[in-house]
Amino acid sequence: MTVSNGSSGESVLAIDIGGTKIAIAVVSSDGTITHQRRVPTLHRADGDATFAPLGAGLAETIAEAGLEGTQLRVGIGSAGPIDSPGGWISPVNIGAWREYPIVAKVAEAVRTVSGVQPLVGLAQDGHCMALGEHWLGAGKDLHSMVGMVLSTGVGAGAVINDRLFGGLTGNAVLLGHISVNAWGDECVCGGHGCVEMYARGPAMVEAAQAKGWTGGDDAEALTSDARAGNEIAIAVIDDGMRALAAGIAATATLLDVTHFVLGGGVSKAGAVIFEPLRKHIADYATMSYVADLEVRPAELENAGLLGAAALALSVDS
Repeated sequence: MTVSNGSSGESVLAIDIGGTKIAIAVVSSDGTITHQRRVPTLHRADGDATFAPLGAGLAETIAEAGLEGTQLRVGIGSAGPIDSPGGWISPVNIGAWREYPIVAKVAEAVRTVSGVQPLVGLAQDGHCMALGEHWLGAGKDLHSMVGMVLSTGVGAGAVINDRLFGGLTGNAVLLGHISVNAWGDECVCGGHGCVEMYARGPAMVEAAQAKGWTGGDDAEALTSDARAGNEIAIAVIDDGMRALAAGIAATATLLDVTHFVLGGGVSKAGAVIFEPLRKHIADYATMSYVADLEVRPAELENAGLLGAAALALSVDS
């Protein structure tokens, strides 16, 4: 998919599906959000019951924006695994949606209100983050980049030569589940020693607590203590960023990309995360073509939602 800014003046619908809330927005072709709402992610046993708030939110947003009678383009970002060609999602954090036909359900909800069959695109949330930062954020000066989210998990997506690199099913560049320790413990994905097992926020907190840290129960407290000089917090974050650096270097070496943009809640800690990460990258990015690998902090607060808009702007018939 080639990244496009769409037709001048065109507005699209963007949907960002999260484990606790779903964001819906009308976004213009210059990235301006003109209408936005959030609905709860209901964890119901039934998939359609879980979808109900999203369907209602789409109807309200379309009516509020006066888009009835318009053929709308819609972009959906969701945690994976997904199947972009098949139009379904099985997000690990929404149990009712297993191979759930999200594209068909969204198309039906939009058509019911607008009266016109929409064009709908689907991408992983990490891919949407990359699209958003490439379009309007820290990667807007780049033709190729990898966007990453460091939070309760480690997500990623790549834009290569101004095209989203989704792979065959839309699950490419799952950086968090690259193994950096083939002899490590089993990950929830079934692999061993994955990046996410060491670098995600909760994993670093658990590792610190196992070493005697008692400063809190979340990554914000851990990074704050590291900033204040707590030796356990510093050491655990260093270990986590070493694992992340190994995953970044492996991804850079495979894709021949030298620019990474890191966002997500944990990344907001700033230097306490970026300094050890950049230090360790120098140990792993050793091939000549990735020796100048650069990791930038993300700039957008809503990169996933804007990335879903960028996806929508690129959807064609």
